[in-house]
Amino acid sequence: MRDIELIDSHCHLIFENFEQDLEDVVSRWRSRGVKKLLHACCELSEIPKLKKLSQEFEEIYYSVGLHPLEANKWERNYKSLLFNAAQEDNRVVAIGELGLDFFKSENKKRQIDALMPQMELAFELDLPVIIHCRDAANEMINICSDLNKKGRCPRGVLHCWTGTPNEMKQFLDLGFYISFSGIVTFPKAHEIHECAKIVPCDRYLIETDSPFLAPVPHRGKRNEPAFVENVANFLSKLRSTELINIAAESSRNAEDLFKFNLINRLNGC
Repeated sequence: MRDIELIDSHCHLIFENFEQDLEDVVSRWRSRGVKKLLHACCELSEIPKLKKLSQEFEEIYYSVGLHPLEANKWERNYKSLLFNAAQEDNRVVAIGELGLDFFKSENKKRQIDALMPQMELAFELDLPVIIHCRDAANEMINICSDLNKKGRCPRGVLHCWTGTPNEMKQFLDLGFYISFSGIVTFPKAHEIHECAKIVPCDRYLIETDSPFLAPVPHRGKRNEPAFVENVANFLSKLRSTELINIAAESSRNAEDLFKFNLINRLNGC
């Protein structure tokens, strides 16, 4: 029996990478003490698969949403489709993965057109957002600040953090959490290291973003939820604390944000 309990707050398991050995992947994350996982949604066609997966494995919860790199697929009826998907299954704990990505795509208007209705939906449903933000921190901060001034900014998390300490402070000031992925273990990720050292103990999560961005010593291989322990281990060194403290803090923060325990109570578990 392991002393630590971990939550992988962001992963993707329905890709072809896991078709052949998903049961082994599940066994490994259970052996590492991973008690809950949040499977992020990238496009609406994934939702039936995510629902099925969450029914097969009790540790898995999921989000519904459209990734910014899929923004060209956004249709006017998507907000109502996402509303229905979120309302129909109480394993849905967030809206996303939404956001802005100006590194791989320059369709800024289409991305914003897809982002804003999802932010509105999250606020209306009182669900957190999972934000993907790459080379777009200023724009994302401005959008969230404007929503905050109107009293309509949802709570949420900046997943797979790659920003600066100053950008992190601005998102923290808006009430967001910061999630660290395997990138934090990379030797040259100096600004991310600094962020991980100074982020408040009640405002960070850990994730794998499986199957991408495997942490050291698995870098270059397929990532999987069991490796969230490597992220936690590295954070414990950066923050000069014990692994069990990182596990406890990050899990408590994930529970506070995504309300997993509330769902379990509603289910009578």
